[in-house]
Amino acid sequence: MIELSADKKDRTFHEVDSALERLKSEKRLKGVEDRRVASEVFDKRTLEVLYKLSNTGYLAVLDGVISTGKEANVFKGLDDNDNFVAVKIYRIATSDFRKMQYYIQGDPRFKVKMSNKRQIVHTWVNKEFRNLKRACENGVRVPKPFVSRENVLIMEFIGDEEGNPAPTLREAPPIDPQEMFNKIIYYMRLLYREARLVHGDLSAFNILNFDEEPVIIDISQAVVVDHPIAMELLERDIKNISRDFKRFGVSSTPQEIRERII
Repeated sequence: MIELSADKKDRTFHEVDSALERLKSEKRLKGVEDRRVASEVFDKRTLEVLYKLSNTGYLAVLDGVISTGKEANVFKGLDDNDNFVAVKIYRIATSDFRKMQYYIQGDPRFKVKMSNKRQIVHTWVNKEFRNLKRACENGVRVPKPFVSRENVLIMEFIGDEEGNPAPTLREAPPIDPQEMFNKIIYYMRLLYREARLVHGDLSAFNILNFDEEPVIIDISQAVVVDHPIAMELLERDIKNISRDFKRFGVSSTPQEIRERII
C-alpha cells in the first residue's frame, strides 16, 4: 500500500480546496464543508467533469448531500431552470472493482478492460444510466436519467418541491403495505418481462416511498435477463421483498412472487 506524505496530502487538499472555492465563488457549489470528504469525492478529474456539465444546462448548482455510500455520494443539484436534480458521483479510489467486474462481465452491452480501474467505474456509471433509461422506457418507476459522463450521473430528483428527498421504505414504511407490495411486484414484473432486466439488489433500502408511490433506485448492478447470474439475482430480489414485506404485515411466499413476475 502506498501512503501519501503529509506534504503531498496537504498539497492535494489545497488543490481541491482551491477548485471547490472557485465553484463556490461562482455559486455552483454549496453545502460541502468537510475537506477530507471533499478531497475524496471531488478530485481534479471529477471537478473538470462537473465544470463541463455545468455548461450543458443539466447542472447549475451542486447543493448538499442526499446520501453517502461506500462508493458514491448523491448530491442535490439545480439545473439551469432551477429544477432539482440528483447528482451521483462515484469515487474512483474507494470503488469495489471486484464487485463491478462481477456484474459487468457477461453483459453483452459492455466491453471493458478489467485492468483499468477508472474505465471500470466509467462503464459502471454508463451501465446505471442505460439501466435507468431502459427501465423508464418500459414503465418502471425509477429516477429518469438525464446525462452521464465518466464517474458522474445526473438524474431526476425524487422529493418534494422544497428539495426534501423522499425517504426509503426502510425509513418510512407504507401506510397501506399490501397496496405498496402490489405496486412493487408490478414493477418487478415490468422490469423482468418488458425491460428484460433483473435489479439484483432490491430491498426496502433501495425503494423510495414518494408520497406512497414506490420508486426503485440503485440500479447500477442490474443485469440483462440472459446474463449468467440473472436468475440467481432474481431469486435474491424475490426473497428480499418477501422478507421485508412480512415485516410490514404482508404475507407472501417467494414462490407466489416468482409466479407473478415470471
